[in-house]
Amino acid sequence: MDREQFINELAKINVFLNENQLSQLEEYYELLLEWNKKINLTRITEKKEVYLKHFYDSLSVVKAVDLEKQETLCDVGSGAGFPGIVLKIAYPHLKIKLIDSKNKRVIYLNEIIKELGLKDIEAIHVRSEEYNEKFDVVTVRAVASLDKLIILCSHLLKKEGKLIAMKANIDNELEASKKILKKYNCNISNIINFHLPLENSLRNLVIIENAK
Repeated sequence: MDREQFINELAKINVFLNENQLSQLEEYYELLLEWNKKINLTRITEKKEVYLKHFYDSLSVVKAVDLEKQETLCDVGSGAGFPGIVLKIAYPHLKIKLIDSKNKRVIYLNEIIKELGLKDIEAIHVRSEEYNEKFDVVTVRAVASLDKLIILCSHLLKKEGKLIAMKANIDNELEASKKILKKYNCNISNIINFHLPLENSLRNLVIIENAK
């Protein structure tokens, strides 16, 4: 996915980035490559692949929630910063916490935040189950199975908050999550299926909310 394809595909999901935001993503990509030599962040390093499978994929969250209308977001197991850093660049008004259980990743994330000049965002070295702040949106990308995500993350939701699990194949996880959903007083309000542009791989956004 080159720059023009990236911009065009984002427009289809109503995401429009200015030149400064595009420059921040470019700088983020260069920093990612630099840090990836020091610590294991991602196997995907080719620029076109990063823009498709990390940057575009991160912004696909907008299919599940209107981020313009949200104030706070927590990215659990943020790792290399997907989707949290990308969402901050695209939606600078968001107050974001990135949490990760590995301190070396937290050091990296805070350095990225500093280098890109991002405000109202911070990375914290903590396990999600030990963290107690509440958010409008909680994102989790390729961290654990649905049932485990509910256990680890549902307490982070505000009353009307949304937990968005970004996953590939979920066929075997939906049934296994039913008992846990009931136990934690949550429900799956929607599942959005789509395919990444150009290469057509399957993605699912599983939206979990507190039961009314």
